[in-house]
Amino acid sequence: MALALLFAGAATVASARGDGDGAGAGDARVPGAASADAGFARDMAVHHQQAVEMSFIVRDRTDDEDVRRLAYDIANTQANQRGMLLGWLDLWELPKVAPGGKQPMAWMADTGGHEHGGTEHGGHGSGGSETGSGAGGVLMAGMASRSELARLDRLDGERAEVFFLQLMTDHHKGGVAMAEACASLCSVPAEQRLARGMVEGQQSELGLMRDMLAEREAEPRP
Repeated sequence: MALALLFAGAATVASARGDGDGAGAGDARVPGAASADAGFARDMAVHHQQAVEMSFIVRDRTDDEDVRRLAYDIANTQANQRGMLLGWLDLWELPKVAPGGKQPMAWMADTGGHEHGGTEHGGHGSGGSETGSGAGGVLMAGMASRSELARLDRLDGERAEVFFLQLMTDHHKGGVAMAEACASLCSVPAEQRLARGMVEGQQSELGLMRDMLAEREAEPRP
């Protein structure tokens, strides 16, 4: 089993570098700092970090086992994925901040129709500077503001459960859009596979969270 894990790890590293598709592919296929591959890795690492933070907050604000289990699954999955994304940036010897002061999600410009910044629901337009994860403090799609995180930390019981499910629904929708963009724009096969896995996993959790909200006579935010 140890050898199997070693070979699996080596295969992941090779595919992340672009190796294995032919002799000499190696370094010539390492993505650049301004590529979609690097942009997705940087932005999704930040995006995932907030999901982990929200999951730990709600874990301490409710005794509901279903919500606590969902929060644990999200925190565990996204922390592991974040480690992979940051590991690839290290492997590619690329910075973990966008070059040239580019805003988060700028790498998505070629997808046509994906907004840059989180202004989809009330408060994010004016609160964009609160939770900035890039140049100018612009929120990425679906990310909660600091005031929303503080509110979540003040709630208890079912009120905390509902607000967490609403925030995480927004968060997952933004994450799915980013992952779909990477699946189309990224060039590293391993990263494309990870992005497609994120889409499938988060869409499944979106359905689960919709049902959990309905059980509490609530709905996702408009």
